[in-house]
Amino acid sequence: MTDSGNRPDGSGRELAGDTSSTATDDESADSDTAVGDDSDTRTTASGDNSGTETDPAATADENVVAEQANSDETDVETTGRKEEPTDETRDKSDNSTPTSFSDVSFDSRTREPTETRETHFDALLEEEADDDDEASPGLFDDLLSGEPIFENKEVLRPAYTPRKLPHREEQINTMATILVSALRGDTPSNILIYGKTGTGKTASAKFVSDELEATSEKYEVPCEVEYINCEVTDTQYRVLAQLANKFIESNQEAIDDRIHELESLTATDQPEAELEETSFDSEQEITRRISELEEEREAFEEVPMTGWPTDRVYSSFFDAVDYRERVVVIMLDEIDKLVEKSGDDTLYNLSRMNSELEHSRVSIIGISNDLKFTDFLDPRVKSSLGEEEIVFPPYDANQLRDILTHRASVAFKDSALTDDVIPLCAAFAAQEHGDARRALDLLRTAGELAERDSTDHVEEDHVRQAQEKIEIDRVVEVVRTLPQQSKLVLFAIILLEKQGVHNINTGEVYNIYKRLCEEIDADVLTQRRVTDLISELDMLGIVNAVVVSKGRYGRTKEISLSVPVEETEAVLLSDSRLGDIEDVQPFVQARFDN
Repeated sequence: MTDSGNRPDGSGRELAGDTSSTATDDESADSDTAVGDDSDTRTTASGDNSGTETDPAATADENVVAEQANSDETDVETTGRKEEPTDETRDKSDNSTPTSFSDVSFDSRTREPTETRETHFDALLEEEADDDDEASPGLFDDLLSGEPIFENKEVLRPAYTPRKLPHREEQINTMATILVSALRGDTPSNILIYGKTGTGKTASAKFVSDELEATSEKYEVPCEVEYINCEVTDTQYRVLAQLANKFIESNQEAIDDRIHELESLTATDQPEAELEETSFDSEQEITRRISELEEEREAFEEVPMTGWPTDRVYSSFFDAVDYRERVVVIMLDEIDKLVEKSGDDTLYNLSRMNSELEHSRVSIIGISNDLKFTDFLDPRVKSSLGEEEIVFPPYDANQLRDILTHRASVAFKDSALTDDVIPLCAAFAAQEHGDARRALDLLRTAGELAERDSTDHVEEDHVRQAQEKIEIDRVVEVVRTLPQQSKLVLFAIILLEKQGVHNINTGEVYNIYKRLCEEIDADVLTQRRVTDLISELDMLGIVNAVVVSKGRYGRTKEISLSVPVEETEAVLLSDSRLGDIEDVQPFVQARFDN
């Protein structure tokens, strides 16, 4: 039989009591009579309320108690007798659960059983805690509540290689015409690709290389293309090590495939029939050839990124390339950075190695933003490297609009852009030497700003905000990647500007520049070369240099900064060598002394 003290009430909560609870008013005292039969139970539950005002809440609770007693009576009638409590049951009843309503205490104000109120309060707290866990928004919930503007944002990033490159068909066809000889097993001519940033050089070259590899697989002609970014991998050791490891990995994969083919010949039920179609006369020859391949695979040792002599790294690279017959195209992006950092030894070795190779052939594609970097090359390297030259001109506003329209159709959801967004992005980018990368960054940033505003459309204001944001980011990136000598010249200009010097001339800059070179033990260039560096900074938009006439004193350049002073100085000081300069004031003071 179920104990009435633990039976759930009509609201789904349990009526659990504490035996230590005491009655607090006359009503509770009257209810302390023994509960025997059903009539006594109902009498006790109703209480002596004839002389007091009836409390609706108390009446409801008393009705619940009465229904509970009725339920117990029904259980007794169903079984035909009351079970005699055992000692164990009696102990449990005495220590935990009340067996009669006299054991349940009532609140004197609400006439609600004390334990019921406490249980009800605990349940409310638990429900409230559950509601908080389910309903309280997390950090990103509000941000995810709105509809996204982008369909595929990666289409607008520089790393994406599109399947269609508008207004670069001529350059792509020229590259394909030169490289098609690789599919015939011949050595393609080396190619140098020139053009300013964002003119589609790298994207076009990668597109052609992907097509070349796909076609080589189609016609089963061994041809591979390896890409190296020389802005990151900027020393001869790193370039050779990275290339060596790529070809070692490729060779090991080819060896594994060959071993798998040979093992499949010996795994058949009739190996003799399989051998008739091969050059092997017996299973022993196959086993011997598998052992040889395994030894060759183990002979390839991965080149560490530091620690080996350069000639050993070159030897590993040479052996890996010449392991099997194929045509290899090595694409060196930002090749001018490699020459600037490590000289032209790497290019000399790569351009001359075909005379020593027996099985493979190597062709080089160099990509550069600097139209004049070949002026610093050895004449022998220049003649062999620049067999073919392709120039990528800047895009105009109409061409940029076509590029943005093509990318936006994939990157954004339908009707996410207002009509003036793409023309404005194209106009801004056309002012920056026709930089398509700048146009794509501008469009992507405008979309991100619109999402942060929780709007459904990208509007003209978002483009203008993106233009301001990118301008600061562009300055940081351009200054960070400047050569050491250009940083010193720019630092000298900043020091003069901070001292309130206006209309700075080249001689003043050169005086400060020489002192900075002495401080960090750098080579001092001639004043003519420093003038060229100032012109390059002017071309990048970092400074504004105007040639003015001084009459009989000749002509000079008046220089002023075009970028924020504080941000630019912070980027320069992040350079490890410039950061060693502790006190720049004496150098500026020296300018006035001179």
